[in-house]
Formats: sequence, C-alpha cells, structure tokens
Amino acid sequence: MDEEERSHPFRDSQQDVAAARITPDTPQTRAPAYRLAFTDTEFLLREELRPVRLQLELLKPQMIMDARGIRSTVVMFGGARIPAPAEKDSARTPELAALSRYYDEARSFARQMTERSLESYGAENVICTGGGPGVMQAGNMGAFQAGGISIGLSIVLPHEQAPNQYVTPDLCFNFHYFAIRKMHFLMRAKAVTVFPGGFGTLDEMFEALTLIQTGRMTRVPFILFGREFWHKVINWQALAEAGTISPEDLELISFVETAEEAVAIIDNWVVPCP
Repeated sequence: MDEEERSHPFRDSQQDVAAARITPDTPQTRAPAYRLAFTDTEFLLREELRPVRLQLELLKPQMIMDARGIRSTVVMFGGARIPAPAEKDSARTPELAALSRYYDEARSFARQMTERSLESYGAENVICTGGGPGVMQAGNMGAFQAGGISIGLSIVLPHEQAPNQYVTPDLCFNFHYFAIRKMHFLMRAKAVTVFPGGFGTLDEMFEALTLIQTGRMTRVPFILFGREFWHKVINWQALAEAGTISPEDLELISFVETAEEAVAIIDNWVVPCP
C-alpha cells in the first residue's frame, strides 16, 4: 500500500462511478433515485441545489487557476461589438468604426502585459477577458501573439456564442451565474482596464469601481481607454458636483488613449495611502 492509499482509506468517488456503470440492469437501478447524487444531472439542476451550483462555479475556475499557479491577472473589459480595424467598414455605425482603433490598442496592451507575465512564467499579470469577440478577442489575441497564456470567462447567453479562438483552452471557463463570473474577474486583479462598450461593460466597470470606492477591494490601477468616449457617455464631474460621489472618487480612475500609457501607469503604480 503506497502513501496515498494509506492517507485515503476509503474508496474514492471515481471508483464508485466506474462500479455504477457495470451495475446489473434492473428496475431499481434504472430509477433516478438510485443514481449517485453527484452524477445525477436532474438532481443537481433542481431549484433547491442553487447554492451548490453557485459553490461549484466558484470552485472550479479557482482550483484550475490555483493549479496553474496564477497569482495575479490584468482584467480587460470592453465591448463585443468593437470591430478590428480591417473590419471597420462593416461596422453598424460610424461611431463603432471610429472606435476600432481601440481594438489594436487592446491587442498591443495585452501583448505588452503578457511579455511581463512571461518573466514570472505565467504566474503574474495574466490577461483575463470575457472570452468573447471585439475587445475581448483583441486581448486574448495579444497574449497569444506574445507567446503567453490568457483567461476567458465566458457566460451562457440566449444566443449562440463560442469563445474566441485565442483564449488558452485550459483557461477557458463558462458560467451560468453573472455574479460568480464577476468575482473571478476581480479575485486576482492587479489592474482593471475598461475599453468602450455597452451595458455589460458599464455593469462590470461600475461594480468594480463600487468595490474599490467602498473599500471592499484593494485599490488597483483602474484605467479607461478613450477619454472622449467616456466623458461623452458619463458626466463624471456632474456626479461629484451633485454630491452623489466625493470629488476624490474621481481620482480612482485614469484615462488613456494608448497601450503605452496604460502600461506606464501599471508599471509605476504605488498603492495610495489610506
């Protein structure tokens, strides 16, 4: 008996799953009640099992990333509809076509951060996107072109959407619960970057900002690409003047236009004194 067998004297779950496959076929063994609970999909999908499913969605990516030795990530939020410059002529609006420059900035930023990640053998500064098209694809592409790994946190949507081809396959996760997906975006975040986007991007941006503002999350570089876009869609100063946020809350955000500006902010970051 080896050391592992001595430390685990009971039969493991995989052995019992294998045994269940060769169980004699009878009315009793065919009944749903006889299935092992953790292999019974109908049982796991019951309303009462939601807390278990939430826990599983938290644990699976966490355990896989821990096993890969990933200690910190650089998060890239941004619109799925932002086209690559080569595709801007087919954009839905002239405004989207103009925003295509941020696709290249996203790719360049991810490439530069991944070059730093390679210095730690992929443990630090790992690019993390939503795994979809647009800015997300640009981020994963930049990491791929640098020869590194990147994470994709996909979400099941009513319409078909496959992860983009540049996400590292072993780090391509799929979520049912938006809340758990958001936790994984921020649990290891060393920096958060936000590119122009729509409702989803705004949702992710404001939730992360709220966590930092309220002290529930350590302050990290929070970088918005596209001054003109962000000042047009959100009147930041009006929020401060109305008193709904404090003037110093505006200091949580940096605005940039280029990948180089964003990298410089991250490279020179010093955690502010509380």
